[in-house]
Amino acid sequence: MVSKNQFYHISLALLFCMGFWGFQVTCRTLQDDVSMYERHEEWMTRYGSVYNDPEEREKRFRILKKNVNYIETFNNAANKPYQLGTNQFADLTNEEFIAGRNRFKGHMCSSILRTTTFKYENVTAIPSTVDWRQKGAVTPVKDQGQCGCCWAFSAVAATEGIHALTSGKLISLSEQELVDCDTKGVDQGCEGGFMDVNYPYKGVDGKCNAKAEAVNGATITGYEDVPVNNESALEKAVSSQPVSVAIDASGSDFQFYKSGVFSGSCGTELDHGVTAVGYGVSDDGKKYWLVKNSWGTEWGEEGYIRMQRDVAAAEGLCGIAMMASYPTA
Repeated sequence: MVSKNQFYHISLALLFCMGFWGFQVTCRTLQDDVSMYERHEEWMTRYGSVYNDPEEREKRFRILKKNVNYIETFNNAANKPYQLGTNQFADLTNEEFIAGRNRFKGHMCSSILRTTTFKYENVTAIPSTVDWRQKGAVTPVKDQGQCGCCWAFSAVAATEGIHALTSGKLISLSEQELVDCDTKGVDQGCEGGFMDVNYPYKGVDGKCNAKAEAVNGATITGYEDVPVNNESALEKAVSSQPVSVAIDASGSDFQFYKSGVFSGSCGTELDHGVTAVGYGVSDDGKKYWLVKNSWGTEWGEEGYIRMQRDVAAAEGLCGIAMMASYPTA
């Protein structure tokens, strides 16, 4: 039987232990926050991020902390063929990320003549892997910034590719010219003769520079669509030239993609224009599309993503086979 005095000492011991345990938890929480604040400082320095006031900074810290926890939990699970990373979008919610980056409007751009044929229909000699970067048909990765003009980067990359293949010269063409000058129809600048290299990108809607626009950087005759929901047809096209494609890039896994063959869950609400510049098979046997993005080299595999190929869904992963097209020359 426990005496009152013994009970008193046991209770004190329990209170002490509970208090000490709570102190340890509090200390760990504070240490975690200090560590995360340091990581936020390092992240701000790396990406040149500046906030308007302490309140905004604290808000962004909390978002970054949540995103880092998501990324580390995902990577620690080690049950996917791809990894996530803390990139330049780490202080944005997924909703902010979608609003600021993904603005796909339609095929290529509205001022180009579309034909109804698919000239690669009867192609049979298809290589097992293709990488147009290795064949001098892809310019370095670019960054659209906060301008929602992925459509322009997608169209330009495909045009740079066909121009290089037909002329033997790889030149970097101007997305800004499309943003400023192709403002009618579906292409609405940042909201949505061909592209001279001397028309520099500014990442904002501007007034069309008629003088610069008149300088011809490359010429194409039109564009063709790849048959819808047909990865086999897309493979034929990509084996022949870089192809402009649209995808659903709204998921958090896509936002923080770092490396590997992406196989994350995503829908088919096409909201982002990118360029398929090849395809291949990973070391562990996974087929993928090699896709050039326009979010700079800090995102993904130095600006690229390998997206799973030949999936069960006819539209392809993230809808990559739903709206593909390529310029003709």
